[in-house]
Amino acid sequence: MNASFVSIQTADFDLTTELAALRAQDRRVGALCSFVGLVRDHNEGDAVASLELEHYPGMTEKSIQTMVDEALARFPVYAVRVIHRVGLLQPAEQIVLVAVSAAHRGPSFQACEFLMDYLKTQAPFWKKEQTPQGARWVDARVSDDAALARWGIAARNAAA
Repeated sequence: MNASFVSIQTADFDLTTELAALRAQDRRVGALCSFVGLVRDHNEGDAVASLELEHYPGMTEKSIQTMVDEALARFPVYAVRVIHRVGLLQPAEQIVLVAVSAAHRGPSFQACEFLMDYLKTQAPFWKKEQTPQGARWVDARVSDDAALARWGIAARNAAA
């Protein structure tokens, strides 16, 4: 049984609750891998006071679900949970959760990393940082595109 859960939300999430929900879906689970991303207080050498994320409701969930479906097809995993926050976030706040259950750690780690690489480059979010120099939009990085290329997926988001 492959199952997935994708949520785009303004509210914070509780890691323990989310992992328990993922684990409860299948008694065969022998491994859980999770990644939690936090808002950094710096970027490109500048202090960051806040980060605002925008998205198109419906389109963003569909795009992420397509990524999750790809991970479920590529790796022998049981279930995936992806939660991505939007709105105004402060440094050190949780911004994203990717959690994967599987029989063994290897596929769980791989699927989790694949999904994060995919989210960093392909998910339709627009990010704006507030810095001492003013507001600026955050662009994808060449290193993010290179990380996705390891999985055989070409992305052309960042300027070289």
